[in-house]
Amino acid sequence: MGTPVILTAAVEGLVDETLLRRICQHVGTSLGEVYGRKGKAHILSRINGYNNSARFRHWVVLLDLDNDGACAAEVLREWLPAPAPMMRLRIAVREIEAWLLGDRERLAAYLSVSLNHLSEDPECLADPKLELVNLARKSRRRAIREDMVPISGSGQPVGPAYTSRMIEFIQSPIVGWRPDIAAVNSESLRRCIGALSDLGQHRPPTI
Repeated sequence: MGTPVILTAAVEGLVDETLLRRICQHVGTSLGEVYGRKGKAHILSRINGYNNSARFRHWVVLLDLDNDGACAAEVLREWLPAPAPMMRLRIAVREIEAWLLGDRERLAAYLSVSLNHLSEDPECLADPKLELVNLARKSRRRAIREDMVPISGSGQPVGPAYTSRMIEFIQSPIVGWRPDIAAVNSESLRRCIGALSDLGQHRPPTI
């Protein structure tokens, strides 16, 4: 086998980066430099530059759909109408948390909640991040509730250690998030896995 392709990436935040690294590991590629980490608007303001770089380097840009369009295909055409051959812009429907919710069994175990509380169709949820927080409210573990549920009166949408908890869940080698299992319940994740697998076979042009 040849050397794994190294991808350059731009993501909205740290959870997205950790999740993307896990997907790359799953498909046999590797994540190198990662840009962004300052939200969607920051990435979209620079996406043409990233696309220009993708004429010579393997690139993946991962963004949430949120409420910016009815479907991923619609915003893909709007945000990047002419992607370079080695650019893969992937959209999580509607947020990256829907992909985490796709691995129902592992997430239920990690949060210490009943499997029955987890949706079988996370991409239909209007606010997957809020869904995760509400699941944490039901946790049998006090530490999960304290870390992931926002403190009353804080004005924050998530708890003080929400990000570190999600990163821990993704990275756990034994009981962590499984891309292939989650993809069964998430079409946008399934498409992302396919796109990165294809990109891993695409060698850059000789300069």
